[in-house]
Amino acid sequence: MNYLPLVNTQMGTKSIPRRSYGNTLPLTQTPFGMASFCIQTDGGSKWFYHPEHEYAEGVRLTHQFSPWLMDFGTVLMIPQNDCVGNNGGAAWSGRRLGDTVEAPDYLALTFLRSNCRFELTPTERCAAIRVTCGDDRPTYLSFLPTMGNYAYRYDAETSTLYGETDGIWPGLAVDFRTHIVVRFGEGQVDPDRTYTVGEGENACIHIALTGKALEARMGLSYVSPDMALAAIDRECGDKSFETIREGARAAWEEKLSRIEIGTPDTEQMKTFYSCMYRLFLFPRKAYELTADGSPVHYCPADGQVRSGVRYIDNCFWDTARTVYPLFTLIARDEFAEMLEGFVNDYRDSGWLPRCLNMGEVGCMPSTLIDGVIAEAVTSGIGSREVWETALEGMLHHANHNAPDHRYGRDGVEEYLRYGYVPRDFRESVNLTTDFAYGDWCIARVAEALGRTELVEEYDRRAKNYKNLFDPETGFLRPRDREGKMPEDFDPCTWGGDYTEGSAWQNSFFVPHDPEGLAALHGGKEAFVAKLDALLAEPPRYRVMGYGFEIHEMTEMALIDFGQMAISNQPSFHLPYLFAAVGAQEKTDYWVERLARETFKPTADGYPGDEDTGTTSAWYIMATLGFYRLCPGKDEWIKSKRLVESVKVLGKEI
Repeated sequence: MNYLPLVNTQMGTKSIPRRSYGNTLPLTQTPFGMASFCIQTDGGSKWFYHPEHEYAEGVRLTHQFSPWLMDFGTVLMIPQNDCVGNNGGAAWSGRRLGDTVEAPDYLALTFLRSNCRFELTPTERCAAIRVTCGDDRPTYLSFLPTMGNYAYRYDAETSTLYGETDGIWPGLAVDFRTHIVVRFGEGQVDPDRTYTVGEGENACIHIALTGKALEARMGLSYVSPDMALAAIDRECGDKSFETIREGARAAWEEKLSRIEIGTPDTEQMKTFYSCMYRLFLFPRKAYELTADGSPVHYCPADGQVRSGVRYIDNCFWDTARTVYPLFTLIARDEFAEMLEGFVNDYRDSGWLPRCLNMGEVGCMPSTLIDGVIAEAVTSGIGSREVWETALEGMLHHANHNAPDHRYGRDGVEEYLRYGYVPRDFRESVNLTTDFAYGDWCIARVAEALGRTELVEEYDRRAKNYKNLFDPETGFLRPRDREGKMPEDFDPCTWGGDYTEGSAWQNSFFVPHDPEGLAALHGGKEAFVAKLDALLAEPPRYRVMGYGFEIHEMTEMALIDFGQMAISNQPSFHLPYLFAAVGAQEKTDYWVERLARETFKPTADGYPGDEDTGTTSAWYIMATLGFYRLCPGKDEWIKSKRLVESVKVLGKEI
């Protein structure tokens, strides 16, 4: 069976800042590839693509994994003739949605203004490009700016374009450059008519075609132009466009076929495999290969080139909950290499990563990479050497405040002093529960490595969530440094003491000890009643902690499952808590409804932000009938299977 035709890369792309249906991009790239491409329809904001726009400013080399963060290392490509524009706003053209192709392995559209067909197919660090013009007008393939400064040089002798850009968030990386090299077909470029315009952030180049067709091979590197050229030689060589596309197609088919489901529901099939596509986009590779095949990577902490692999574009507060547990079943080798890359970030910077763009962003709280490491260790993924270095990094951020707020655990030294993070720290309730879970993860890694002297201490610390439980209300509530809880309390107030939610969504994140949490509520029956109340409570929200409405509030209300905001990570595990305390039928009922009613294979197909595979992995596991309630604990919570048959890596389960 061929799975690629079932994938809709547009699933989740019909998003705007005030309403996320996924906040995804229809990326053309290989699985975990370093080079990603997407049509840019409106470069005036970070939401630069919309599936309904009947126009395009070009095809963008992109590394954006969320519109809430910035892109980096980008460039815009578009064929032009007649009046040639020097930026996307001046070069844009109409396009027909019906003849635009946006697939994982292939991107194609016709720019009506120039009457040129642009096609692209990817490799890990490169792309094959083909331009075909419909008339005899003198045509250029333009490379236009999107962000940062640019510089270009065309070498007529080798018919090769050398470009570079420093576009990245200020302060995110030291001496950052993306080197872009494009090798054109012999005799297809007219060097006399090729010209550059502008400098710095306005610099662009217009490559003049000699005829009505052009083929090129594009490579990129964070290290040097020579490495970009080497990538072209290694990944493209003298292969035809069709052969390169077949390689991309085969890579995707292999990944998508790792889980085979049987169902007569075509829409369900499309939703499932569109989610599988999302699962294998991130994290992206950010390492390159030397002549002897050894991996090296640019280090954003100091601008140096270091040995070893590296992976980026990943926020662990999101992905730790669903992506990596699923990888233990279907991507063990890839997970092992990713783990090594994350540990290399600790070696490079002195801190384990929290939320990686090119460099550390730290945009979400806590260090849920603890869960990723514990999941790998308890699943036997990775080497002992990597585990030992990872534990060293875990212990470091579990006991020391970082000098830079992007790293480590915010308020950890206060957590050690009080047994909770006091509420003068923003999102203190989530910080406390995340730290308690992270401490449990440390105990499990230490246990596996024979560090028994650490186990008792960190298992004790893992109970600190209890210090915030309020028996009068049945919620986890913040405390100040004197131990007092605030007098005014509305469990529907978002923000402030909680992360992207209220007390309703954030009082149940104790994945390592659901029995202990149930005991605080008065036992399993009382705990089930509290979960029932969460679903029965209207989706009311108060904006006080933010001062304005954030899109997650809107989405919770619109999907209307009470206070269960399955549109966002803090609610992902909630329906499975029923089964964890014995109410299996309630887990079965709610998981099926959430999966069937809030996901579909369309541009408005997700209930909220997709977040680099996180929400897709939730849907995949819901469909298969199991969920990892606690990453780092070798057990799955069962739910009702939503398809007739399942094979994982060729074996029926």
